[in-house]
Amino acid sequence: MLSPDFVILTAIAYVGFLFILAYVSDARAKRGKSGIFRSPFVYTLSISVYCTSWTFYGAVGTAARDGLEFLAIYLGPTLVFVGWWLILRKLVRISHSQRITSVADLLSSRFGKSSRLAVLVTLIAVVSVTPYIALQLKAITSSIQAVSSATGSSGGTLVGLDDVRLAFGIATVMAIFTILFGTRNVDAREQHHGVVAAIAFEAAVKLVAFIAVGIFVVYGLGGGFEKVYARALEAGIDIHEKGDFGTRWVAVLVLSSAAVICLPRQFQITIVENSDENHLRTAGWAFPTYLFLMSVFTLPIALYGLATRPADSNPDMFILALPMSAGNDALALFAFIGGFSSATSMIIVASIALSIMVSNHVVMPIALRRSNNLESTGDRDIAQLLLRSRRISIAGMLFLGFVYFWLTGDSDALAPIGLISFAGVAQFLPSMLAALYWRHATVHGAISGTLVGFITWAWTTFLPSFQSTSPAIATLMAEGPWGISILRPQALFGMEGFDPLVHSVFWTLLFNAGTLVCVSLATSQSALERIQATLFVDIFRRHPGSQPQILRGSATTDELFFVAERVLGWQRAKELFETSDVPHKGASLPFGVSSAFITKLEREMAGSIGAASAHVLLSKVVAGDSVSLEEMMRIADETQQVIEYSHELEQKSIELRSTAQQLREANSLLQELHRQKDDFLSQVSHEVRTPMTSIRSFSEILLMDENLNADQRQRFVSIIHQESVRLTKLLDEILDLSALEHGESDWENTSVDAEQVLDRAIAVCEALARQKSVTVESRSRARAGRVYANADRLSQVFINIIANAISHNNAEDPKVQITSWTTAETYVVEICDNGPGIPKEYRRKIFDKFVRASPAADVSTPTSGLGLGLNISYTIVKKMNGALELVDGHLPGACFRIVLPLEGVGVKAERARVSG
Repeated sequence: MLSPDFVILTAIAYVGFLFILAYVSDARAKRGKSGIFRSPFVYTLSISVYCTSWTFYGAVGTAARDGLEFLAIYLGPTLVFVGWWLILRKLVRISHSQRITSVADLLSSRFGKSSRLAVLVTLIAVVSVTPYIALQLKAITSSIQAVSSATGSSGGTLVGLDDVRLAFGIATVMAIFTILFGTRNVDAREQHHGVVAAIAFEAAVKLVAFIAVGIFVVYGLGGGFEKVYARALEAGIDIHEKGDFGTRWVAVLVLSSAAVICLPRQFQITIVENSDENHLRTAGWAFPTYLFLMSVFTLPIALYGLATRPADSNPDMFILALPMSAGNDALALFAFIGGFSSATSMIIVASIALSIMVSNHVVMPIALRRSNNLESTGDRDIAQLLLRSRRISIAGMLFLGFVYFWLTGDSDALAPIGLISFAGVAQFLPSMLAALYWRHATVHGAISGTLVGFITWAWTTFLPSFQSTSPAIATLMAEGPWGISILRPQALFGMEGFDPLVHSVFWTLLFNAGTLVCVSLATSQSALERIQATLFVDIFRRHPGSQPQILRGSATTDELFFVAERVLGWQRAKELFETSDVPHKGASLPFGVSSAFITKLEREMAGSIGAASAHVLLSKVVAGDSVSLEEMMRIADETQQVIEYSHELEQKSIELRSTAQQLREANSLLQELHRQKDDFLSQVSHEVRTPMTSIRSFSEILLMDENLNADQRQRFVSIIHQESVRLTKLLDEILDLSALEHGESDWENTSVDAEQVLDRAIAVCEALARQKSVTVESRSRARAGRVYANADRLSQVFINIIANAISHNNAEDPKVQITSWTTAETYVVEICDNGPGIPKEYRRKIFDKFVRASPAADVSTPTSGLGLGLNISYTIVKKMNGALELVDGHLPGACFRIVLPLEGVGVKAERARVSG
């Protein structure tokens, strides 16, 4: 059996292992071996800090109490990450560009680098996350209590501690670990490699532990999913009667979607710790997969626990109690370590994120207001102040969580505590969406909306959580303040009968968003707000390196280096000045430095102390000119508006010119098509009329003249037959051309021996060659030439070109020479003759429709034609992914070259043509 002492010792050993892992990871990162920490999968595992002890223990408890409601906790983040390019990508891009350090820094930077807004967001985050830290402490102590109950212990531990002192000890250990590895660098933007490695390891541990328990319960104890559900039904447990997909389910879905980007720890890991924007692509599917694996056994464990455990058992501890009741101590210990990992990872990251917000947005502004003379501080006073304040903040946050745990220790359920925090940080959502997508939102609207939402949350959600420990609050809940029932925290303005969570979410977000919109519409932005709004809203429309010069003025290099050294440290400040070619040794420059460098320095300092504090600090040493900053911003903004308007006019003018050009080209094309149509009709009517006239004339002679002898009749019939063949050929060419142009004459290309096709074409043309007394010679020929083509169509091309070479050859010794060869990828055929050739004025358009090389020829001759043969041949070869060209040959006449890709190349080209 497991003893509480052994469990506590195991937890201490586990924390010690995390110390070693974090230390080794930091050491490797310092030696430049941080490649594994920049892996998208390590990044995804670190994001799973979302799965705290609430999801490890509390999800099972929620499933036991409220059925399928727990799915909304996982579905909200899943939707956000599946659609990562909508919000997450913009947040990461802005964070990298503006060197954002926290949620408070994001909102203050967008709304004119407002210190007031940053302080408000920080205080809300601290108050909202305090219950969540208490939840983790409660989960750890409850799990140890479960071990004690199972072993018959009276609740004592290794040194006889009760739950309160045990929780205090855990908080102390977590504070020490977080301080050692979370506040080693002043730069809040610097990657915490040791912490991230520990968080990623804990993510793997809690996932494997949860799945191991799930498999053991479902298959080892329950006999499979079906038997688990059947056993629950036999015990009178109907999951469909527990909860529904109504308003509460929607409220939890909204809160979980907001929490995955608004919780300080989630923003820290997902946005600030992101080293590569492309990692979001992996996280977009990997993190939802992680959440699915964490939830697949939740309901079966809950059902089996309800069916087998005593009625007074705590459902939150089923995942620990079931293995222990079955005597599997090793698995129970592993489950405890999984839950312990869930709690510690949340505590560590949340403490780091909140400490950065407190130091940058509360402590630093107070220090800047109290210190009028920066030179009175020591070399490292600012950096040391930041580190000290962050360490104290970590200890303070854990102490507040312990206090909340102490005051609300009577509550058994973990999930309601988590929802309190979710509802609190959800008050950042309206301002965050406005910061990303609404350029006219103002700082007054953001402050007003967030403050009103927070007050409503504190009244409707946070205050009622103390109802069980304070009779005064219980009376307030029942009667309302001063007996005003309409102001009761969970029945505000008479909204009774609703679930308290639904009631709170409705009023808080309604008041928050409504106030934000109304106040923003009623107030105006400062010049700095307008510039920052443009940077945020149009982040994807701007060049990554382009930044406006927000601080305009002059400062000597000594003054700027003095400030940079105290915030960034001497080494980083030196590197920044040297890489920017700004001297920092010796006498100060009389003319100061450029405002562009001041802007760059401000961004670097923002990574350590936040955008608002960096802006205030540099404003102390940057001397402006006679024009005030606000006036300069106004002028710059008006100039920008004029430039944008001018740019819009220029774009419209370009579009109009482009449209006019397209219309001219379309008109020219229509005129050309009209001319071609007229030429076509003229050519066709002439070519068809000639043979029809001959056929009609000789037919009438045969019908009317009975005195014709046999030879005359034979000659006339022969002429009629020849003219009929000529007419048929003309009609075939017209139909063939039409089919090719409209894609109605598709054929299937196959493997063809082009040499055999060429030989067959030569044989077909031998009769015509003998009739014309033309010699057809085959010169050097390819031994083989397998191409990807259609044999009949390829033969048509060869016959057409050879027949043309024979028919138009009027040389004294007419000849046609045919040559073929292959290259690495092509099969080539050249057909040349020693005839009159192609006149120069026709060489460039010989493959166009209706073009004949001898326009003065007697069109009544059988060889005149419509001028379609070469155009048809050209189209056929092109559809075989080849080319038909008129080239200079070795004979004085015309020379045509057919180039076809060999079989393998042709198949690839055909696939590309079809897919394209």
